[in-house]
Amino acid sequence: MTHSIQVKDLTLNFGAVSVLKTMNLDVAEGEFIVLLGPSGCGKSTLLNCLAGLLEPSDGEIWIKGKNVTWAEPSERGIGMVFQSYALYPQMTVRGNLSFGLKNARMPRDEIEKRVARAAEILQIGPLLDRKPAALSGGQRQRVAIGRALVRDVDVFLFDEPLSNLDAKLRSELRVEIKRLHSRLNNTMVYVTHDQIEALTLADRIAVMRGGIIQQLAAPQEIYNRPANLFVAGFIGSPSMNFLPGKTVDGGRAFEFAGNRIGLEGYEGAPGQRDKAILGLRPEHLVMQDTAEPGLTLPATVEIDEPMGADSLVWLKAGGQPVSVRVPVEKRPRAGQEVHLRVDIRHASVFDAGTEERV
Repeated sequence: MTHSIQVKDLTLNFGAVSVLKTMNLDVAEGEFIVLLGPSGCGKSTLLNCLAGLLEPSDGEIWIKGKNVTWAEPSERGIGMVFQSYALYPQMTVRGNLSFGLKNARMPRDEIEKRVARAAEILQIGPLLDRKPAALSGGQRQRVAIGRALVRDVDVFLFDEPLSNLDAKLRSELRVEIKRLHSRLNNTMVYVTHDQIEALTLADRIAVMRGGIIQQLAAPQEIYNRPANLFVAGFIGSPSMNFLPGKTVDGGRAFEFAGNRIGLEGYEGAPGQRDKAILGLRPEHLVMQDTAEPGLTLPATVEIDEPMGADSLVWLKAGGQPVSVRVPVEKRPRAGQEVHLRVDIRHASVFDAGTEERV
């Protein structure tokens, strides 16, 4: 595998506070990596280190086989798109796109060719003579992406580029960024706290917490087999259901609130554990009227949330809140007693002490 970016034992401290802790990350040529996590987890800090906007306390950063740890941003062969559009208000779109190239003393015909190419890819040709004040938020972000695009670099860095847009524009530009990567096949590192962006855009997702990568894997791997409780709870909307209990019969069953669920078909080796947590996605539970020993849990319907194509039903099972996705036409009534059939093949069992998946 050819690496486009390599982060080796990277550490960054702000005084006594450790923001990045011995970070290691390899990004393949042409890969789309998303750095995902809550505010303060270190994802934007890592991106700024890659861009050369922050100096690490220790470790190395390699881009395209070159050690750029102490190189200036302009020497790294990267294009960066910020959360704020950072456009020059007095310049037209054309001026914003060409400004950096003019400063680099690039020939005029080459500048015009690159601006035209970026405008064609991002569909902003009709906007070239407008100023930023006359553009919508989505159009301004396209221009900001175009400004990185004209540099014709190998690596693009995106720092929450869609967070200032409304939901509809975010969805539209998400598709455009996906198309852009498919067309250019450049390496892209994208920071977001939005799990939908991460799941739809990424080749691999790095879920971060406290300056440490908790799990680095393909979106479906992270969604279906989260490495620990944090990843399981952070990915998914609504979050995964967590049922505290223990594994019994040598790990062949899970006991929760006096009920036993068989673990036959579970992908893993939970073993016998006095304290364990069973994780179940809302779509991996099915409501039914009849009990099936070893397969179902009794529950009481509390409320439901119609969501268009389906409905999210909230129940109480063994004193724990549980959410289930159901077809909207099968919405139950509040107070109804039901049984939840568990699809154990898609379940996750976590050790309650270490919080790791077993």
